Amino acid sequence: YGRCGGGGGKPALEIELDPYVNRTGHVWHVSLESVEGYGSYGFRCGLFGMGHPLLDPYAKVIGDLVAANSVHVKGITAPSMSCLGSLANPPSYSWGRDKQPRLPLEKLVVYRANVALFTKDKSSGLLDNVAGTFSGVAAKIQHFRSLGVNAVLLEPVFQFDQVKGPYFPYHFFSPMDSYGGEGCSASAITAMKDMVKAMHRNGIEVLLEVVFTHTAEGEADGQMISISGVDNSSYYIADEIAGCKSGILNCNSPVTQNLILDSLRHWVIDFHVDGFCFINAPFLVRGPRGEYLSRPPLLESIAFDPVLSKTKIIADPWSPLGISNVQFPFPHWKRWAEMNTRFSIDVRNFLKGEALIGALATRLCGSGDLFSNRGPAFSFNYVSRNSGLTLVDLVSFSNGDLASESSWNCGEEGPSEDSVVLQKRLRQIRNFIFILFVSLGIPVLNMGDECGHSSAGSTSYKDRVPLNWKALKTSFVKEVTGFISFLAALRSRRGDIFQRREFLKLENISWHGNNLSEPRWEDPTSKFLCMHIIAENDVNTPELTKGDLYICFNSNEEPASATLPAPAEGSVWLRLVDTSLALPGFFTTESNLKVHQVLGYSSYEVKAHSCVLFESKRDLPQFL
Repeated sequence: YGRCGGGGGKPALEIELDPYVNRTGHVWHVSLESVEGYGSYGFRCGLFGMGHPLLDPYAKVIGDLVAANSVHVKGITAPSMSCLGSLANPPSYSWGRDKQPRLPLEKLVVYRANVALFTKDKSSGLLDNVAGTFSGVAAKIQHFRSLGVNAVLLEPVFQFDQVKGPYFPYHFFSPMDSYGGEGCSASAITAMKDMVKAMHRNGIEVLLEVVFTHTAEGEADGQMISISGVDNSSYYIADEIAGCKSGILNCNSPVTQNLILDSLRHWVIDFHVDGFCFINAPFLVRGPRGEYLSRPPLLESIAFDPVLSKTKIIADPWSPLGISNVQFPFPHWKRWAEMNTRFSIDVRNFLKGEALIGALATRLCGSGDLFSNRGPAFSFNYVSRNSGLTLVDLVSFSNGDLASESSWNCGEEGPSEDSVVLQKRLRQIRNFIFILFVSLGIPVLNMGDECGHSSAGSTSYKDRVPLNWKALKTSFVKEVTGFISFLAALRSRRGDIFQRREFLKLENISWHGNNLSEPRWEDPTSKFLCMHIIAENDVNTPELTKGDLYICFNSNEEPASATLPAPAEGSVWLRLVDTSLALPGFFTTESNLKVHQVLGYSSYEVKAHSCVLFESKRDLPQFL
């Protein structure tokens, strides 16, 4: 096509490919001495692709997605969109001295964000051509640092259908045009690389959510943009999967597997990305007929690939296709981590007062029922995510339509001015964040949970709204962000307990109920649990990490009594957190010298719906 040509116009040049000259194995190719005068290209292929040009699946720079003529075959009308690959080379880029942080898995604190919604609102204070782009994310690096975040997980950034959303890509090798300041492919490529380099300079890794199980093509509407028209039978599973209205990619066929591996390597080598979170991961385990495979070749190839094996690889069972995927034994080769759905479910149920305390204990210790062969660092824990209720909505809405969310409105549905209800909600928000950070595994914060971001009780991804940066100036948000920062620092300081590749030893954990009694594990009315973590000390252990921890969790409507065990000789218990207290007393910072000291065998009242953390310390002045 000429430089001004588009997918809907007539091509300036059309070359018919000869299978004896332009095909090697399954790959078609053509070589031209010069492309001067031409700006873009596409393919016409197959029965359905003859009507309009199709996007080269491997193009690195591409044009806009525009409506094209419908294709009519055997009485079937297939509406289609058209997008052309650019003949221009990707913009040159100098990475300078960029160095990937390569943080150990167990040290991560992750923040999930949508590139557009993160800074799109005018309250972000950014210029129009920066807000809602990769540059906008880079401009807010200080926000991540203030929270103690060292890894940002971006919702899908591949080119996607803007009507269907980021989880419906149509191309795997180029970032979304609108995420660049100039709204074109070349500017998006440069802006993304600038963002990654800026993140690395501040010690923050960049992880990408990726969708390789389906595309914006191949649904009931028959839309064709690229691979659906190139070779539908090779790229897609032939038979429909029950409950799924979208075309599912045959990820473990050789041709699709190569496409996915080439795409992943491209993002690592050309964009210096640090890792990937694979959405709808159970579908990556499926074979050509939709059956489950015990050793999926794609997952095994990723695990042992010389480039990809050095990155973080995370499986996420959540499906944007409206399918309820159950977390199941995922083939991992001790390389794959997973988003821990059970963590979210069990913590929500406990704080709502509807779970056995044993379920909470399992999550606190790193979910050994799910990760026994890998270790707690492979469990990516979260309370809320970009689908379902936000954190503030979890404590504000609980009508009949939200039964699956295990939410609790704390006494009144929706917005409230009742001080008692608001106090309960604040306490529950603190509890959720607290449990997320004191549990073994990787804490994953969801965009906006640090600043009371709400979707008015909607669970639909489409109802998400841009982040309101003005909220960061409110006393509520300053309190929550300060608490998150404190907990992130605590995890780092007590990495001997919270940042572990292996599980705690049984002899280093003891459990108690009221007043050091045995927990009532099988009693559904039992809603109080205390966890005593005995530090593993030796002569080389730094003084700041020698103390035991005693953590209390109460989801009762009434206070409970906790008796603290005797600390080591010469030590006292220091209360670091009590989520029932008012600010500035509910957590201890280095500037707060009024640390609450408790002697061994002293009784401490754990208020209703609250959590308390004690640490034993020998040298109080050094701790402060």
